[in-house]
Amino acid sequence: MSFIKKPIARHPKLPKNKLGLTRRDYEGALSTLCAGCGHDSVSSAIIEACFQLSIPAHRLAKLSGIGCSSKTPTYFLNKSHGFNSVHGRMPSVATGANLANKDLYYLGVSGDGDTASIGLGQFSHVIRRRLNMVYICENNGTYGLTKGQFSATNDKESKNRKGVDNIFESIDLAAVAIQLGAGFVARSFSGDKDQLIPLIRAAMSYNGFAFIDVVSPCVTFNNHSESTKSYEYFREHNEAVGFLDIVPENEEITVNYKEGKSVEIDVHDGSKMILHKLNKNYNPSSRRKAIGKINDSREKGEIITGLIYVDPDEEDLHKALSTSDKPFNQLTKKELSPGIKGLNQINKTFS
Repeated sequence: MSFIKKPIARHPKLPKNKLGLTRRDYEGALSTLCAGCGHDSVSSAIIEACFQLSIPAHRLAKLSGIGCSSKTPTYFLNKSHGFNSVHGRMPSVATGANLANKDLYYLGVSGDGDTASIGLGQFSHVIRRRLNMVYICENNGTYGLTKGQFSATNDKESKNRKGVDNIFESIDLAAVAIQLGAGFVARSFSGDKDQLIPLIRAAMSYNGFAFIDVVSPCVTFNNHSESTKSYEYFREHNEAVGFLDIVPENEEITVNYKEGKSVEIDVHDGSKMILHKLNKNYNPSSRRKAIGKINDSREKGEIITGLIYVDPDEEDLHKALSTSDKPFNQLTKKELSPGIKGLNQINKTFS
């Protein structure tokens, strides 16, 4: 049984943002994903980030492809613009929409299959073109909709739930994004809202292509002891770049520890999570060091999280193409038809 709408009753004293809106105003339909799915936590983080930034719903366009991850835009900002594209083609739709109206926030939600397999070419070129958008990949290393086959991001040493080996090397989407020229690249964990929400806020405020790779365990097909995308593996191997504080499941767990130190936390299911907060001397503005950090962590069996790379001087697609200051969808017929004199001037530029 599926539920489409949430109850409309609201507490009269809910906190409001600068627009006078509550968090409830940024919600969507009730989720039909598996109970405990990390993707729902990502939706909650997006809701909180947009609420804190006071983004009007009509100023945001949410886009997705196909997969469990691509269902999640249904579960946040139900009054915003939305487009669910075909498998792997979300970047093309985002590009067309952005070229038509650059005044909107563009938020694309995809998965590891939608991004790293059928959509890898689209993903590569939307990075190269530096489209001004936030691209979130909910990464669980498996195809949840088709019963748990390996995706292209599943680590080679990670078996499936039946114990079958993965014989192919994995694709590290954060490393690919940096190599292809993304100006903002981060990685986080779906269960760590204190890290994920600020990353989404920063990405939404960035002018250029912003990519966040979110490890989001599949509770049904890829959350077993031999999976490197499981909750247990992440807790034991996470190395945080910057701030990583809690993994909320039942009651909130909070810790305070100094930079450069490690702390071990008892999580609700009895497992341990070892966190390491790097010193401030990590430089996220160096592309070479960022890729090196990713490679070093892979060799150690660690997962680094936080802001991995940022280029503060990024110029987006509209800047590169020298497009009109006024969005294309607001140009009048007179502005779009320059006449024979204008056309002759344009043609001379191609001679």
